[in-house]
Amino acid sequence: QVQLIESGGGLVQAGGSLRLSCAASGRTVSNYVMGWFRQAPGKERECVAAITWRGSSTYYADSVKGRFTISRDNVKNTAFLQMNSLKPEDTAVYYCAADPWVLRLWVSSEYDYWGQGTQVTVSS
Repeated sequence: QVQLIESGGGLVQAGGSLRLSCAASGRTVSNYVMGWFRQAPGKERECVAAITWRGSSTYYADSVKGRFTISRDNVKNTAFLQMNSLKPEDTAVYYCAADPWVLRLWVSSEYDYWGQGTQVTVSS
């Protein structure tokens, strides 16, 4: 089993930055696809970014392209989401997800392992 723990969320003003981390334990996730999803109140969970195990392919939602960057450190078994130029509409609970077999990086049902989430609040 894989356990995922997110950290780095918090309250930030519009235009600010946050860096989320997702630490995996239980087994190495170096050959897993890692994704970041978010869910705002009353909205469906959406994929923000995802990265393949070697980082050779990435996915970004249109709403975050140019502002967010996903990366991973396979030695540390950790994935990151650097979020810059944050907007109030980025406010949500952010979840880390992982799975060894993902064809469509942006589809939440393709991920078996999920963290508990970390709250990101962007004030205007």
